[in-house]
Amino acid sequence: MSGDELVLVVPRVAIMADPGWHGIRTDGAADFEAVVAVEGRFEPRSRVEPDRSLKQVIPYLVLRDGPRYFLMHRTRAGGDERLHDRWSIGVGGHVNPGDGGLAGGLLREWHEELVADFVPDFRLLGLLNDDTTEVGSVHVGAVYVGNANGRPVVIRETHKLEGRFAGVDETARVRDRMESWSQLVFDLLEGVPTS
Repeated sequence: MSGDELVLVVPRVAIMADPGWHGIRTDGAADFEAVVAVEGRFEPRSRVEPDRSLKQVIPYLVLRDGPRYFLMHRTRAGGDERLHDRWSIGVGGHVNPGDGGLAGGLLREWHEELVADFVPDFRLLGLLNDDTTEVGSVHVGAVYVGNANGRPVVIRETHKLEGRFAGVDETARVRDRMESWSQLVFDLLEGVPTS
């Protein structure tokens, strides 16, 4: 992790209590961009990683192709050891000062992580929080869904990730080895009851 990287954060109290809710909230998601515009600021990532009073804002895209998910497997070459060997259905990352906000951060991540000759429509699904993990306790996700509509998509950084479209059954088989955010989104989209 680069100690000099500036990342978008919002005070936890602006969006939730401590501990926050667990899972994905679809109510109030449309107001999140307004909260970010008023309360958001950029801070050095090295300073905010251990600070639960701040939530790092992560646009998190779930890419589908009809009923299939773009399923990715993280290798050990990735920068965050906490996510090594995990499966994911989400593409996302921090928002930086030059991104121009959430939408710009999402678009940058799309181009950095994936190779495709199109940009899908990004539909905001909801806000994701998981304070049960070290990673989740200092991040909040703005979950978007996009559809490839039959168009090809491949991973850009193949040394860090492997990925392809997979059906619901195949995706469900690796659900227990997914990062927690992907588990929560998958369960919501597939109508899996939560405990």
